[in-house]
Amino acid sequence: MQYFDKHKKELIPVYLPTASPEFMVLEEIWHITKNDLLVVQYYPSFTNFKNKIAQYFRTKRFNLDMRKYLLEGVS
Repeated sequence: MQYFDKHKKELIPVYLPTASPEFMVLEEIWHITKNDLLVVQYYPSFTNFKNKIAQYFRTKRFNLDMRKYLLEGVS
């Protein structure tokens, strides 16, 4: 909270509407993850699946451009 108080003149809050996944960059991460881990994949056990997810998030770099994602489709 100290950071925000110190920089409140430079920061511009942006309030996103609730229930709007198209504005949530995290939703794109879930989409990428689902395609990488669930499409045409078989996991013999839940433990195997859980370990694969843990490894994936420890090593994956998403390199998303938040501005591009948020402004996509905006004319």
